[in-house]
Amino acid sequence: MELRDIEIFLTLAQELHFGRTAEQLRLSPAAVSQSIAKQERRIGAKLFERSSRQVRLTALGRQLRDDVQAIPASLQRSLDRAALTASGKTAMLRVGMIGDNAYDLKPFWDAFRARHPQWELSIRRSSFIDPFAPLRTGDVDVLVAWLPVEEPDLTVGPVICAEPMVAMMAADHPLALDKKVSMEIFGDHGLFGAGVPLPAYWEDAYMPFATPSGRPIERRHTVTACEEVPAIVATSHAIDITSAHVARYGARPDLAYLPIPDARPLRWSLVWHTESETEPVRALARVVREMGPFTE
Repeated sequence: MELRDIEIFLTLAQELHFGRTAEQLRLSPAAVSQSIAKQERRIGAKLFERSSRQVRLTALGRQLRDDVQAIPASLQRSLDRAALTASGKTAMLRVGMIGDNAYDLKPFWDAFRARHPQWELSIRRSSFIDPFAPLRTGDVDVLVAWLPVEEPDLTVGPVICAEPMVAMMAADHPLALDKKVSMEIFGDHGLFGAGVPLPAYWEDAYMPFATPSGRPIERRHTVTACEEVPAIVATSHAIDITSAHVARYGARPDLAYLPIPDARPLRWSLVWHTESETEPVRALARVVREMGPFTE
């Protein structure tokens, strides 16, 4: 299997969508399909189950993903080390961001760079799908993830950000005329859910399974990327819950965002793989502890 085929396979295994995989890799969907078909012919079995509605890994596909997912990260680390040596840096700290508020956290990045000019700091986008895999495979050194995180192999560091939750809806939705909404509305309207399994405790912190009064919250739509939600919400009567920074960074004329006073606030923390802790990781944690969390 060539490196490009591995990249296509792993991207599709994460996105579970041929169109998004093609867009991310700047290929045509046909090229993605051809690569996967070539790999399946070579192996002699299906790696993905396809239907008109969804794409899923087969058991063999999951096995192959687990076996090869460290290859691109290992190669990238080698290239990063070469680039660091050429630039006079001694290490790189890669920070994965599930949220879109990296600019809000710029004071932390600036403080780290000012204190440690010998280290390179790279901020990268991370998906909420299989959120902790980049830490375990070595794709990132630190993840900014919402709490709680209760994984036995991960260390939860200081809180870097705290913010309220808001309701997202179409600008012409009847509820958009209100100044605020209650969590109880989601008992009637439901929420979006992840198209793949997430740790239940972690999903519940962002997308609750029940209202404060105990009414169940149905998953009316499932998505595998945050970018899918605004388009669905803006063109339907669906509503969703999201973090407050999305209302600022994702403002658009066809969407409305309303406060939810009885929603649990969301806290984001630094998280890293315990066995892979390094001095740059500890240094960033010190910066965050000393400066205290950014709050909305």
